Parts: sequence; C-alpha cells; structure tokens
Amino acid sequence: MWNRGFFDLYESHLAKAKLGGGEERLRKLRRAGKLTARERLELLFDANTFHEIGMFVESRAVELGMEKKHFPGDGVVTGYGMVDGCLVFASSQDFTVCGGSGGEEHLNKICRIHDMAVAARAPFVSINESGGARIEEGICALDGYSKLFYRNTQASGVIPQIAVILGNCAGGASYSPALCDFIFMLRGKSQMYITGPQVIKAVTGKMVGMEELGGAHVHAQESGQAHFIYDNEENCLAGTRTLLKFLLKSQVDEISRPPDPEVHKIQDIVPEDQRRAYNVRNIIETIVDANSFFEVSSEFAKNIVVGFVRIQGRSVGLIANQPNFLGGALECNAADKAARFIRFCDCFNIPLLTLVDVPGFLPGLDQEHRGILRHGSKLLYAYSEATVPKITLIMRKAYGGAYCAMCGKGLGADIVYAWPIAEIAVMGAEGAVNVVYRKRLNESSQPDQERKNLIDDYERQFLNPYYAAQRGFIDEVIRPEETRSKIEAALQCLENKSQNPLIKKHGNIPL
Repeated sequence: MWNRGFFDLYESHLAKAKLGGGEERLRKLRRAGKLTARERLELLFDANTFHEIGMFVESRAVELGMEKKHFPGDGVVTGYGMVDGCLVFASSQDFTVCGGSGGEEHLNKICRIHDMAVAARAPFVSINESGGARIEEGICALDGYSKLFYRNTQASGVIPQIAVILGNCAGGASYSPALCDFIFMLRGKSQMYITGPQVIKAVTGKMVGMEELGGAHVHAQESGQAHFIYDNEENCLAGTRTLLKFLLKSQVDEISRPPDPEVHKIQDIVPEDQRRAYNVRNIIETIVDANSFFEVSSEFAKNIVVGFVRIQGRSVGLIANQPNFLGGALECNAADKAARFIRFCDCFNIPLLTLVDVPGFLPGLDQEHRGILRHGSKLLYAYSEATVPKITLIMRKAYGGAYCAMCGKGLGADIVYAWPIAEIAVMGAEGAVNVVYRKRLNESSQPDQERKNLIDDYERQFLNPYYAAQRGFIDEVIRPEETRSKIEAALQCLENKSQNPLIKKHGNIPL
C-alpha cells in the first residue's frame, strides 16, 4: 500500500491548480456572470470525455515580480475530448491568472496541444479571454505568440481552427483568432482589438469605448471578422458544437427531409417580376434538410448568404445571392465573405451549392475606389481553385461579370441547373438595347415604340435559359418542384469526384 502522503500531496496540487488565480478572483468572475475556463470546456465537450494536459505547468519568469505570480497551469487549460463522439483538441484561457495574458509557458502549452491536433488531423478550438502578451515576460511572450501564429498558418487547410471569444482579447491575443477559420463572439461581452482605448487616446487624443472599438457587433457588421454572435456563453459553446458536427460528420444517418408541401412553395416565394425582391432563406428551406441551415456571417455583407446545410444528411456549403439586400448585387464585402467560405469548404472536401439571382456587380465610385476588381477577383479565384463538387442553380437572373463570379460552367461548375424564368445575359434587355441599338434609336422617328419592340425581341431571344442551354452552359432546365431531387441526384453523382490541381508551390490570390 502506498504512503498516504503521496495522495495528500497530489490532492493539494490538484486543488491548487483548479483554483486558478485564487478564490477571490473566482468570486469576482462569478459576479461578472462568467464561467471558469474548465466549465467552458465542459460545455464544449461530451460529458466526462475531456482529458487535461499540462495542468501543473508554471511560468519560469522571475523578473518584474513574476516570482510571486506562479500559478499551476499558467493561465490556460489545454487538452482533448469528444464532440458528438469525435476527437477535438482545445485550449481555454483562464482570466483569473494574470488576466489570461500569454507568457512563455502559457503559449507553449497552447502550441503543444495545437501540434497534437495537427498530428491527429482533428479540429482545434481555442477559447479566448486574454489581455495579450504578458508584459513581465517581454520577448519570451512575443516569441511565444509568433510560434502560435506560425502554427495557425501552417495548420490552415489541414485542420479546422475555431476561435471562441468570451471576453476581452487585446493585442496579440486577437491575431491567433484572426488566423483561425471561424470566430464566435458574445454580444456586449466580448471584444477584439489590437490597440486598446488608452493607446488610442494617447496617440490620437480620441476617447473610444471597448465596445465601439472592437465589440461583437463591430466585428459582425463592419469588419466581418466575427462569424457567429450569441448572447451567452452556453449558447455560444452550443453553436460551436453545431459547427463542429458539420465538419466532423460529413454524413449523418438520420435524414431529416423538408415536408413535401414545402417544395411547391417556390413559385409563391420567387416573383416572376425580376425587379421584385424576396428572401432567399425561404428558398434554402425548401431545398435542404429541415432545420439544417447553419448560417455564417449573417450580419455582414447581407447581399450574399453563406452557410452549412445538410441534403440527405450530407454536409454541403451553400452560397446564395440575397435579392432582399442591394438586390443581391455583388460588392467588395460580399465577394470577400463568399470567397473565404468557398475556400474553407474546398479545404475540407465539403461540396458547394450555389443559388444564383444576381443583377451584377454594384456600380459606383465608392466600389471602384475600394477595389471591387481586387475583391471580386477573390471570388473568381476561390471558385476556380475549388476542386470539390460544384453545383449551381440559376434561379432568376445572372447578368454580366456577376454571372461568371457565381460559378458558371466557365469557372468549373460540374452541373448547372436553371429554372424556366432564368435570365442569363451580359445585362438586362433595356440596357442592352440602349447600347446595341443606340444609333438606330437616335435616328428613329418613333424611338419609344421602336425601343419597346427591340426590348421585346431581345427578351424573347436571349433572356431565357434555353439560349444558354443550347450552347451547353446550362445542363438542364428544371421545374422548381424538382429542385431538391435534382440536387440530391447531382450530389450522389459527384460523390467520388476526383480532380488534381496543377502542381505548384501555391497560387497568388489577389489579397
């Protein structure tokens, strides 16, 4: 029988490690309505599956009073467990220890668990609440962040990387999340910024609050940095689990289909009049498995909708123009949003379904000066680069360069469908007639009547899907009620698609 003293010493170390920064700081955390680092991990993982690594690691620093600030774990909990029965690795920063700041050992722990995730080809989730680099540890802390940024970059496209921001993240603590694939934030409770309010005041003389500077609403609506926003930690971590299930289980056994009557509502949802708007989310609900749509970046660039869905239980990445906002026109932010989502899906072999109803690129001096050519090129690049199955449905209109950008045959779409009301052309009839027949109309004795006749002729000849179908740009014109079954068949047909890209070091996306 072992000496009882060994167990007493173990229990003492264990209790100290679980106290984090101490009882007073834990009470302060509770008063702020926050969960502890370990409680957050318990919500993320399946019950009783989390295994902690590095619980007793402590800082080695002794300068600037750090000899009095050594805590077991050094302010971050790391380990692995199961999410819906699948392996996931994670880190969770403890704000009760030095404000969750990143010191040498703190960051070494995160790097180690990240390396384990890459070796296992399993997702990595970082739960963040940190004041940034630990000032007392100086260059050692900065080097630790550099090593983490390097790992984030090297692992991009190898494993999914998800950042959950559950408090204030300043300076270097914001860059690792920015390098991840997806960011979750809390409304009114979490912030991300490089330079804090005091630095801004010192440099510019301007007073700014943390929420105005880097709150969840700012990153959801303005910067586009945050992909998912929730009101509390419990729902936020539940949302993280939902995303992981799409990534971990590309096929689920339980197939939830939409009710049969739903598919017949398409003609009621989409107006025949090309100038009338509708909510494309209502169309999505008629195509995908019931309650399976998990939208990404819903508050940013609302003229395009992206997210994960299931069709016959399969994970699919969906991109759709949104006529309810800017008429569904493409602009800088929409192009960036869609391009990044497309590239993520391609990295992890998730098929792409594109729903097209686009009048063109948004015209205007502002868009040209903001670089619509560069931003729009990202969308062209992302679709062209993607080798996963690509299915496109032209619902109503597809005009000009935006037709190209929304994954037509020329960008490598495998199967392209169109509804009978689809219009595919360089531009609408009125604009086309004004350009092509300008001289004729100027010389006409009855220009208004002649313009009307020319517009009618143009619409009959070109503004329909059959002209494109004759030339092989449309594979099939389908009835709206066939949409779901046709997409199911296309996904099954392309399930084993294999396409090897040209051998090269890497491309040069127009950043």
